[in-house]
Order: sequence, then C-alpha cells, then structure tokens
Amino acid sequence: MREYEGGIAAVGTGESRLGRDDVERAARRLAGRVWRTPVVRCDRLDALAGTRLWLKAENLQRGGSFKTRGALLAVERLAAAGSRGVVAQSTGNHAIAVALAARAIGLPAVLVLPEDAVPTKIDLIRETGAEIAFAGTVLAERTAMVERIQELRGYDVVDPYQDRDVVAGQGTATAELIAQIAAEGSRLDAVVVPIGGGSAIAGACLAAAGEGLAVVGAEPDAVPAFTAAVRAGEPVTVPAGHTIADGLRPDRIGSLPFDLAHRTVASVITVSEGAIEDALRAALLHARLLIEPAAATALAAALEHASSFGADVGVVLTGGNVEAGLVTSLLPGAGVPS
Repeated sequence: MREYEGGIAAVGTGESRLGRDDVERAARRLAGRVWRTPVVRCDRLDALAGTRLWLKAENLQRGGSFKTRGALLAVERLAAAGSRGVVAQSTGNHAIAVALAARAIGLPAVLVLPEDAVPTKIDLIRETGAEIAFAGTVLAERTAMVERIQELRGYDVVDPYQDRDVVAGQGTATAELIAQIAAEGSRLDAVVVPIGGGSAIAGACLAAAGEGLAVVGAEPDAVPAFTAAVRAGEPVTVPAGHTIADGLRPDRIGSLPFDLAHRTVASVITVSEGAIEDALRAALLHARLLIEPAAATALAAALEHASSFGADVGVVLTGGNVEAGLVTSLLPGAGVPS
C-alpha cells in the first residue's frame, strides 16, 4: 500500500477543475434514468475485514456497471449538439454503456475493443446493434483506431477517461453511497474504488470533497498505472502484465483523472491476482453478489486493509459483467478466505 499526501479539497487545476457540484448536477440529470443500486452488508465479510463494509452494488446497474452513468450524460450532450454518431474505446464496460446510451438516443455507435475482450462484454454490445472494431491489446492501439474512425466518419469521441461528463457521472455512484450510509445513520471513514483508466477514482474524489472521508484506490499488481504516474509526477505507460481484472487493464491513467485525483487520494493498494480471485469468490459465496474481477480488486483491498481506514468503509463494486467460465473455474475446490 502506498500513501499519498493531499487533502480532499483538491480536485484538479485549470481547465480540468471539477467539483462536487458537477457530481450533484450529474445526479440530477440522471435521476430516474439509472438505478439507485443497493448498498449491501455482509457479516462474514465484515469479520474478514475487521470492520464494517458497505458494498455499493453497481454490478446490478443497468448495463452491468457504473459506466452507464457517465456514458449516458456524455452521449446525451453530443446528441443535443447534433452529433452524427459516437465512437469509443474500452476494455468492455464503457463500450457497453456507450452502446446502450447511443441506442436509447438513436445515434449510430462504433465501439473499439481489444482483440482479447471478454466474450460476455462483446455479446452485450452486439445485442444493442452497435458496431464493434477490434484493435490490438493495449490502450494506444485502441485510441489510434478511434482516431481513424473519427476522421473517416466524423463521429464524436466518448472518451472513458477524458470526458468531464463521464467523470462527473461516475462520481454519482460514490455520492449515492455516501448518502445511503447517511440515511442509515452512519458515516463513512473511507471509500475504496478500483483504478483502471481513472474515471472511477476521479469521480469518487469529486463526490467525497468536503465529506471528510478518505478515498482509497485499488489496482492490480500487474498494471499499476496510477502508482507509476504518481511516482513520475504525470501519466506514464506501464508494461501491462496479465490480470483477470480486464476492466483495469489500461496501461496508462488518463490525464484528467490523474489531475483530479493524484493530490486527493489517501492511498493506493496494489492487489495480487490471488487476492482478486479470493475476493470474487468471497463476494459470491458470502454476500451472494456476482461481481467481475475489477470490482473484486476493490473488495480485495478492503478485506486486507479496511481496518486501518476506520470503522465504516465503503466499497464501490463497479461491475458484474463477468465471464461464466471464469466464475466456474474459480469455484471447484477453491478456498475462500477464512
């Protein structure tokens, strides 16, 4: 675990500056259009963590992930401005969310995925009628394909990390969690969020501004893009090792999320593959929640470190679009933390 200096009030500089009011505006725009997902408690997971965990079940969100929030806002804005169509790159969930939003609004969409994208996520995109293009396995290859499609077709880009509406929309998940805990008469000491390209952690920092709680990031040992960026003082491309957390595979943090989050995040925990697998099993068998490995990365970090963050710790379970074969492969004869 790496700790960072910084205060919760810092939320970007210059043109990148966003605030909690942007999250609040996003929440008003999304009211009645996305599900207010439940917060789940589990005695067994609390015992494993040594503290109270409040699990924000965005795996039950429309489209199977919190990405629906930001994508809907961004696509709606582009449609209102007269967009001819949208294009986006993603490892999966952002693409699903953009495809669903485009279908609802009536815009054509092209989604650029890595060649080894999870089949479940590919199928969900195809069900929307959107077009899919495949490009390599790393972020640079996908962004290059997006640029070509943008140039050829004149489509607008819905960037998963650099779009202000996307970041503010993702922050509504954490804002909801904070409000739901308050409604229970409790108050969070910290919230743990997985880090891929950075929209989740940046949005969480916006939502937590002024709330007096720590924002903790979790990323796979295999792809420590945020940790490397903090060390370098700017986003850098890292060697992308193999991880089952396909949603956290971007090998470079977005510059907007980095600017918003790097002075605000209290700490970042890098998580082993074994711990991610254990957390996925624990969520399924103890809390009866089917989550994908990206969400399990945040849960794994919480199970190991939450007791040091305080008595009440939130975990944003960002998605549930997990391959059935992966789940079954982790269950037979597999041990769950005890």
